[in-house]
Amino acid sequence: AGTIPSTVNPFAIKVMAEIGIDISHHHSKSIEEFQGRQFDLVITVCDSARDTCPFFPGKKVIHKSFEDPAALEGDDAAKTALFRKVRDQELKWINRYIIQ
Repeated sequence: AGTIPSTVNPFAIKVMAEIGIDISHHHSKSIEEFQGRQFDLVITVCDSARDTCPFFPGKKVIHKSFEDPAALEGDDAAKTALFRKVRDQELKWINRYIIQ
């Protein structure tokens, strides 16, 4: 999900496909889609999401700040490189602290 419903960034689609994960048909969802639901775990991964997201009722809430690669202004090579870097950081964090 995202803070504002939209399509998935093409650079995110590209770097996830590089590791065999197809997110090309995904989209961020509106908060209205989750009203009335209880979550076991809520994870926010950037400071702006933590600051702007409405409260999600969850048994456990975790925040881990990662750089927002979509905010980078630069050429396609620089954007792709940053999306890869953040993807790899997130996967490492998930494997270490979430999946354990």
